[in-house]
Amino acid sequence: MSQATTVFFDLDGTLLEMHTDQFVENYLKELAKFVGDAFESKQLISWLWDSTKAMIINKEADKTNEQIFIENFVKKSSTKKEDVWPIFEKFYVELFPNLSHYTNPSPWGKKLVEAAKEAGYRIAVTTNPVFPKEAIYGRLAWLELTPEDFEWVTVYETSHFTKPNLEYYREVCERLQVAPEECIMVGNHMQEDMVASQLGVKTFLVTNYMEDRGEPTYQVDQRGTIEELYQAIINRQGVFAKA
Repeated sequence: MSQATTVFFDLDGTLLEMHTDQFVENYLKELAKFVGDAFESKQLISWLWDSTKAMIINKEADKTNEQIFIENFVKKSSTKKEDVWPIFEKFYVELFPNLSHYTNPSPWGKKLVEAAKEAGYRIAVTTNPVFPKEAIYGRLAWLELTPEDFEWVTVYETSHFTKPNLEYYREVCERLQVAPEECIMVGNHMQEDMVASQLGVKTFLVTNYMEDRGEPTYQVDQRGTIEELYQAIINRQGVFAKA
């Protein structure tokens, strides 16, 4: 068995304590309110969901998630990108940073990252890249973290796949030039995070805000609370044990 050198941290529900579905629901309401008269709220949310689903089912490796999202949104809404995207960009700059009250940020996220670094691991944020970088970097900021704290952060501008597509994890490994067997995926979602085990990635399922749709199920090498994850990292236990 290869010794792990790299830790992939999921963000929503893992480093950032939150119920993802609730957060997304509130975020979309805030976005619809911000856009205001430009679109009817329910219609806008429908287009956003449709465009997000288009990213999730995409298998075209030559297009980024951003390209898929924009193509779908423009087609569904019969708008031009230059007419609507400045409104979205303004939302992410002006309002999104103030939405942390829809989550439960705690010091644990930063402590986990620091512990993994001190233990000598390379680290990446492997959050589902269905958001622009401003939204993902903004959520890191709620934890007093920045993109520079990591070797890689998956965002929709540079990613070509989403979870639970195995190609998403394969792409991250290729970016970091690391073998899947050298990686540990730390996440709270059975289907989106633990699927990485099918590539040979070791897995740690965080249970505080665990999500499980029932099936399919995947190999979980270790599970525990955020606090137990922290102890496993600093004490090099379980998947974090030295070979």
